[in-house]
Amino acid sequence: MSRKAKFLIALLVLAALFFVFISLRVVVFKPQSSLKLAKISAGEYDPVIWGKSYPLEYKSYRKNLEMAGSPTGYGDSRKIQHSIKEPEILVNFKGMAFSKDYSEDRGHPYTIQDLKETKRVNPNSPGACMTCKTANLIDIYKDMGWTYAKTPITQLFPRMKHSVTCANCHDPATMNLRVINPAFIEAMQKKGIDVKKAPREQMRSYVCGQCHVEYYFEPATSRVILPWDKGFLPEQMYAYYSGKPYGFTEDWLHPDSKARMLKAQHPDFETWSNGIHGKAGVSCADCHMPFMRENGQKYTSHWVTSPMKHIKSSCMTCHAEDEAWLLERVKTAQDDVWQLQHIAGTVTAKAHEAIGKAGADPEANKAELDKAREFVRKAQWFWDIVAAENSMGFHNPSQVLNTLGQSIDLAHQAISTANGAVNKHN
Repeated sequence: MSRKAKFLIALLVLAALFFVFISLRVVVFKPQSSLKLAKISAGEYDPVIWGKSYPLEYKSYRKNLEMAGSPTGYGDSRKIQHSIKEPEILVNFKGMAFSKDYSEDRGHPYTIQDLKETKRVNPNSPGACMTCKTANLIDIYKDMGWTYAKTPITQLFPRMKHSVTCANCHDPATMNLRVINPAFIEAMQKKGIDVKKAPREQMRSYVCGQCHVEYYFEPATSRVILPWDKGFLPEQMYAYYSGKPYGFTEDWLHPDSKARMLKAQHPDFETWSNGIHGKAGVSCADCHMPFMRENGQKYTSHWVTSPMKHIKSSCMTCHAEDEAWLLERVKTAQDDVWQLQHIAGTVTAKAHEAIGKAGADPEANKAELDKAREFVRKAQWFWDIVAAENSMGFHNPSQVLNTLGQSIDLAHQAISTANGAVNKHN
């Protein structure tokens, strides 16, 4: 066969292979971008309506209704009280609502139901409590501004028709990611970031971070504020609170130790930001809402759950190790954190008891008692900023273990100082 004939045959083979590749790419690997944008109105918050145009996303969103344990034993989605496993909670949160009801978080579809059923909310609770519980926040804030935060929650319940749904994170006209929580928008503005202009990859974390953050209510208005002026680290947020911002001094006064206490709220965004994945540019959605394929179509899973439930899609796109190895590494990190978290919480509880006992002595040194109260306030903050975070430390293991170590040390200092307050006059 001539050299020219061989060349022509090679060209025909390459052309055939190219045709097969293109066919497979179009038919088998049909991209999500080929779908036409649905016409969804700006005020439509019902996920069922969105699901008619985006069935794969909606099907995966429905899986958030499932209540089950976690592959590692941490991060349950069943409504179980934390105090069953952590009885120290009943002492550390004595005198405030978390001692009455502190159950595991359930999925996004349950946010309104859980808000209405929790013992932490009563008819006099401020409307600020619903900030991250409903897509209807969009209209409520548009109509009322921050005045909704001071409005009794029961007056707002009739307007809360839908829980956390598609509209919390997507613009219905473009499907672009968006943030609707005004507190997050304001906090980011203080950091010089306009979330409306943020790149898509950053928005894949901002839409989660708008709610999975630490916050407090401004005393006079109940406006939701994120304590980020000094930074995301536990000690930086503690320093911020120590400055009594907007007159905020404490979440409650502990009835035993008489310490002015702080209650941490799911600081997932802050912890992740300083962790190895956050620093490397891995977004929340990369792990918790990975890309999936069904019938040859690629889509983003909206089952917001533990990455350990779909390791191939969430972890193995970056990591070469097998599923069993990856699961074991995560579980080991969480086991280590849990061990120190339980110790920190238990020693902190003992500190409250020691200070309470010392405070009952009329001859106790008042200055030393105040020092002990500051120690226990900080010890509990360092314990709680870890305990309230949803990853059991995996978002940032090194920082979390360091934080718990400081908590244990501070709690022991509180006990020692309280004992010294009564021993000095003996």
